Amino acid sequence: MAGRTLRIGGIEPFSTVDFPGRLATVLFCQGCPLKCGYCHNPGLIPADSGQSIGFAEALSALNARSGFIDAVVFSGGEPLAQSALRDAIDAVHALGLATALHTAGTAPGLFAALLDRLDWVGFDVKAPFDDYGPVTSVGAAGRKALQSLEHLLASGVAHEVRTTVWPDRIGTGELDRIAFALEQVGVSRFVLQECRGPDRSVWPGPSPLDDTVFMTELSSRFDEFEVRRAQN
Repeated sequence: MAGRTLRIGGIEPFSTVDFPGRLATVLFCQGCPLKCGYCHNPGLIPADSGQSIGFAEALSALNARSGFIDAVVFSGGEPLAQSALRDAIDAVHALGLATALHTAGTAPGLFAALLDRLDWVGFDVKAPFDDYGPVTSVGAAGRKALQSLEHLLASGVAHEVRTTVWPDRIGTGELDRIAFALEQVGVSRFVLQECRGPDRSVWPGPSPLDDTVFMTELSSRFDEFEVRRAQN
């Protein structure tokens, strides 16, 4: 099947944090059209790292965990960078497993076509939608992300919307603009994630997340709000 051509850059055999309420295997899809300055998985950015795992091998690994996991998370990289994702999701469903997607919404058309196949989505908003360039190096990605988010909200698929707070580019002003845009389209759950430094350790300097007054104000604007700290 076409899904077997999906390029996988890595596999996390067991995760309890990537799909709420599920024990999942995480498949890290190879390739991402964005170049976020804080990315701590830069090896997943190239479309072909030369060391990709074929989907057939990944599917064999999932079969081997039958009875231990109940879901698969397609993460990245950016899963929407590969059209083979659709068939891969179908292959996972054929195993009786739930499916989740971690995405920045880089391909709105493909995302919309996949939503009825997904049980949960972790949706990453990188920056204010009209100002994606400083974070991702791809300014047009903000418009696509907004389109994808609108598809997600219309679908009724369970999800969370989250922003990784990179203090070099994302301050309280940017977070306020992001939050306002999310309010306008009807987002109810917003999660802020602490950024890691280049060596994967917790960000060493000051962060907007440390502004307790601002965090309290943000929390009042959403039905559900969470600050998710990185773990060393």
